[in-house]
Amino acid sequence: MSTPAPGTLAWFEVATDNPDAAEKFYGSLFDWSFDSSGSLTSGGLDYRNITASGAPQPMGGLFATNGELPNHAVFYILVADVEATCTDAEQLGGTVVNKRIGNGGGTPDFAYLRDPSGNQFAVFTPRPE
Repeated sequence: MSTPAPGTLAWFEVATDNPDAAEKFYGSLFDWSFDSSGSLTSGGLDYRNITASGAPQPMGGLFATNGELPNHAVFYILVADVEATCTDAEQLGGTVVNKRIGNGGGTPDFAYLRDPSGNQFAVFTPRPE
């Protein structure tokens, strides 16, 4: 698998308080398959990788919010440096909602941001191979 270029739309997530119903809906609608993510699931999170029919690798994830977050979907942009991107976003009128740097446990650095219009999106830097 090659790493996409920085600035590439590289992942999406669906967060829901009913992951089984969401899996059934999206799986039936788009013929997507779902597999538990070993590293995240082992940490107690119900996280399922989403793979399109015939695709060689997952393209997104579905996770259970357990009522701790509102249901939402978010897209992730790959960036070279999450911290620098957060700084740039703020200078351009955006806001940092939540930033996780140096997560350990195989989790990449990531941040949730809002653009000046209030739209939420996320950025991440892949884990070193």
